[in-house]
Amino acid sequence: MRQGRREGFREFAAGRSGHLYRSACLLVGGDTHLAEDLVQETLGRMYLRWGRISRIDNPAAYAQTVLVRVFLTHQRRRSAGERPVGELPDAGTPAAGGQDPALRLTLLEALGRLAPKDRAVLVLRYWEDRSVEETADAMNSSSAAVRTRTSRALALLREQLGGSLTAFVDL
Repeated sequence: MRQGRREGFREFAAGRSGHLYRSACLLVGGDTHLAEDLVQETLGRMYLRWGRISRIDNPAAYAQTVLVRVFLTHQRRRSAGERPVGELPDAGTPAAGGQDPALRLTLLEALGRLAPKDRAVLVLRYWEDRSVEETADAMNSSSAAVRTRTSRALALLREQLGGSLTAFVDL
């Protein structure tokens, strides 16, 4: 039975790790190394409780919730403000839609300038396509707080991006 659970987790992790990684990249503003760390932490936490998690209706949604909470916990740490410098992310770095690498980098940079909770709410609402209630549950917040934070985060994103995204998307 224990071997069956391990196999079940391996299949789940193999099937969801790419999606978790793309979401993590958006949450951390394109820092691919930190995104990998967050995915590893998420999968590690899920493995420890896989016996219970595997019986819920939607383990994938649960994984996204764990990822967001791991991200927010990481942002609260004192060392979370440290950023490596040197190179821009590869043009193949996951980002929202389109094939324009400059647009991807612009959007990742703008997301990176937002507060962690603002980034999390935008990624959950618009990348993960979650409802206000699902986002509130993932962030341990109220629906009203999610609506307010979403509105403010979008306004900040529009302000940062100016007219650079009007041809791409109407936020």
